[in-house]
Amino acid sequence: MAQQDHTSAATRPVKIIAGADSFGSSLKDALVTQLRSLNIEVEDLGTSKYYNAGEEVGRRVSQAAKNGSSVETRGLVACGTGVGVSIFANKFPGVYAATCLNTDEAQNARSINNCNVLAVSGMSTSPETASEILTTFLNTPFKSPCPASGSKPWPEDLESFLDGSVQEMSKIGNENVPVAEPPCFICSLAKSRGDKEFTPVDVMPGGSMKILRETPTSAIVRFKAGSVEPAHHHTFGHDLVVTQGSKCVWNLTKGEKYDLGVGDYLFTPAGDVHRVKYFEDTEFFIKWDGHWDLFLDEDVAAANSAIDDEKKQGA
Repeated sequence: MAQQDHTSAATRPVKIIAGADSFGSSLKDALVTQLRSLNIEVEDLGTSKYYNAGEEVGRRVSQAAKNGSSVETRGLVACGTGVGVSIFANKFPGVYAATCLNTDEAQNARSINNCNVLAVSGMSTSPETASEILTTFLNTPFKSPCPASGSKPWPEDLESFLDGSVQEMSKIGNENVPVAEPPCFICSLAKSRGDKEFTPVDVMPGGSMKILRETPTSAIVRFKAGSVEPAHHHTFGHDLVVTQGSKCVWNLTKGEKYDLGVGDYLFTPAGDVHRVKYFEDTEFFIKWDGHWDLFLDEDVAAANSAIDDEKKQGA
């Protein structure tokens, strides 16, 4: 392919940032010589590991794109295959690196993707072919006829699509998108089973339970705001995690009190007598070994009286 005048398709001066690893350094050096013979400004970063070469070229091209310089900054990267350096260059917003093994690929990459970093293979591309690829990369305008368009101008609707796609790509990495917290597995599991599977806990007014699995047993338990669990104990110890609301647990056996909110965990040993007060609609995950049992150590009236007495003493 005969070389074209590199200024024919360019709308502003071009600067090239170049880098390579040891497998692509010889090819990169030959292309840098070609660029300089065309009086194109080149910043040659030399030879380093392929990921460093791709990263540094990508970083500088990205920064130049953000600064809106009057000089168009593009990149040239080379490694054994041309793939590794392109992957690392593409980590930066505004960088569209493509590995091109022939002139058709270079022409398509420029026309369709507005490719601004050319990646070449030092192991499978001859200097002669690489020279032709570079010339095509320099001289092909965005949205110009290319092999992918049958060497014809793009239809108006596709040309509009290409404009939009590049604009969308340029936003990637520039937006401060809040990182969504991963969904709570326990909450998701409870919701997926439906409210109708909650059954009332007869001895605990205001409470309902949904069994998730048996032996070891786990369940989602709900209590309405203001509900009280009278002092009671079990023949098993149990772990719980609060997923909604707030509660207070008095371990009467140990003389300890726990105020629990969303995300809080509590283990109550087997046989420990405990009383619970719910300040708002509350839901928690609970797990225990063995069969469900519950032994009351007081009634609801006695529980409310004890809680009220504690409030008066605290006041």
